[in-house]
Amino acid sequence: MSKQFSPEQIDKLKNAMAKAQDALANVSEVKNPSTEEEKATNTAEEQNPEEEYSILAQGTYLNVDEDEMAAWLYLMPPEKGKIYEKQDLIDYLSKNGVTDGLHQSNLSAMIKKKVYNREILVAQGKPVKEGSDGYFEYLFTPEEYGVPKVRADGSVDYTNINALQNVRAGEKVAIYHQAVQGEDGITVLGHEMKAKLCRDLPPMRGKGIRRENEAYYAQSDGKIEVKDGKIDIQNVHEISGDVDAIIGKVEFFGDVIIFGNVEEGVVIRAGRNIEIHGSTSLANLYAGGDIILSRGIQGGNKSKISARGNVFADFIEHTTVEAGGTVQANTILSSHIYAKDKVIATGKRGAIIGGEVHGIKGVEAATAGNDVEVKTILHCGYAPETHERLIEIRKKEMEIRENLANLVDSMTEALREKRMRGASTSAATEAKLSEWNKMKDQYFAELDKVESERESLEEVVEQSKGAEIKVDGNIYRNVVISINAEQMMLDRNTCFMKYQADRGVIEGSVIVHN
Repeated sequence: MSKQFSPEQIDKLKNAMAKAQDALANVSEVKNPSTEEEKATNTAEEQNPEEEYSILAQGTYLNVDEDEMAAWLYLMPPEKGKIYEKQDLIDYLSKNGVTDGLHQSNLSAMIKKKVYNREILVAQGKPVKEGSDGYFEYLFTPEEYGVPKVRADGSVDYTNINALQNVRAGEKVAIYHQAVQGEDGITVLGHEMKAKLCRDLPPMRGKGIRRENEAYYAQSDGKIEVKDGKIDIQNVHEISGDVDAIIGKVEFFGDVIIFGNVEEGVVIRAGRNIEIHGSTSLANLYAGGDIILSRGIQGGNKSKISARGNVFADFIEHTTVEAGGTVQANTILSSHIYAKDKVIATGKRGAIIGGEVHGIKGVEAATAGNDVEVKTILHCGYAPETHERLIEIRKKEMEIRENLANLVDSMTEALREKRMRGASTSAATEAKLSEWNKMKDQYFAELDKVESERESLEEVVEQSKGAEIKVDGNIYRNVVISINAEQMMLDRNTCFMKYQADRGVIEGSVIVHN
C-alpha cells in the first residue's frame, strides 16, 4: 500500500531537492572550470617542459670547446610543415647554458639561409686581455759594449767595439711608462676569467740623474749604463796618445780609454772598463769591468790580464788571462786562459794553439793545435782540485757544526747552574763561560768562512753542468781534451768534434752541419 504525503510534506520535499541541485551545480563548477583563463592554466600545467624546444628537429646538437671559448651548433632541418625562428635557436642555446658571446649574425644567417647539417659558430667567448706592468724605456743602448762583428772574409772586427755610451748634461735618458691594467674575459658559459693584476715600478734610482714627472735626465756629461735596474753616469779617463814606461802606471776609478799603444812595463788599473785601441805589449791590465784590446796583446810570458767582466782581443799571445765572464779572440797562442764563462776563438782563424785554456762553461774554437803537434790543453768544467777541495770543505763544515753544538750544550748546562746558584756561582764556572763565549765566536767566524767557500765551490760545480768542448774544424794530434777531472790526449788528427763528460767518461760526437 503506497504511502500518502500531505501537501505540506510535498512542499518540503520540493525545497530539499532544489537545494541539492544547487549544491551539485556548485561542485561541478569547481571541478570543471569553464573560463578561458582557467582552461589555459590547466593546459600549461599538463604540458611537458621539454616540448617547449621540440621545434628543433631530433639530431640537433651543441658542441662547446673544451676551453669554453666557442660554441658550435649542428642544426637538423625542421620537420615538414615547421619553420625555425632565430629565437628558437637562442632559447636552445640558453637551455644548454650558452648565454654569453652569441654570434648574432651567424644565428640570423642560419635561419635566413637555412644552414643545416654542419657545425656553425654560434657563440664566442671574450678572451682575457692582459695588461702590462710598468717599465722604463731607455733612450740609449743599455748594453755596455757591442758584439764583435765577423767580416765577410771570416775575420773579426774588434775596432768598433765601444764600451761607452756617452750623454750630455740635460739629455733625456729614460721615460717611465705606467702600468696598464688588462680586461677580464668571459666564456660562452658565462664563467669569468680574471686578468692578471699589473704593477707599477718604484721610481728609478741611480747616480747622476734627475727626475721630472715620468722622465729622467742626465745631470752631467759622462758614460751612462744600467746596472741592476739603476742608471749610472760616471766620468771617463781618456788618453789620446801612447802610454809608455815614462807614464808607468794609470789608475782610475771609472773607465780608461787609450787611443794609442800601451808599451812594456805599463800597469793600468780601472775600476770599470779598459779600452785600448792601439797595440799592447808586455803590460799588465786590471779592470773591474771589461777589457777590450782592438789590436790584441803580445805578452812575452810576462803580461797578465785580469777582468771581472769579459776580455775581447784580436789576438792573445804568451799572456796569462783571468776573466769573470767570457774570453774571446781571433787567435790564442801559447797562453794560459781562465774564464768563469766560456773561452771562444772565433773568426777566420779561430785558433787555439799551445798553452792551456780553461772555460768553466765551455771552450769553442775553429782549430785546436797545429800540424807540428804542439801540446794544447783544452779544459772545461770544474778543475780536479775544485772537487777535492769541495769534499774537504764539506767535511770541515760538519766538524765545526758538531763542535759548536757540543759547546752550546756545555754552555747551556753552565748557565743553568749559574741561574740556580746566583751570586754563589764558582769562579771556575765563570771562567769557563768566558772562555766558551770566545770559542763560540771563533767557531761562528770560522763557520761563516767555510760556508762561503763551500757555496763558491758548489756554484762552480753547478756552472760546470753541461760544459762542452766544441771544435768546428781541425783538431791536431797532441791536443788534450779535459772535462772536470777527466782528460784524454788525442793520438791522431780529427775534425768537427764536440766533447762532453757523462758519468766520468769523456764522449766525443761529430758535429753535423745541415
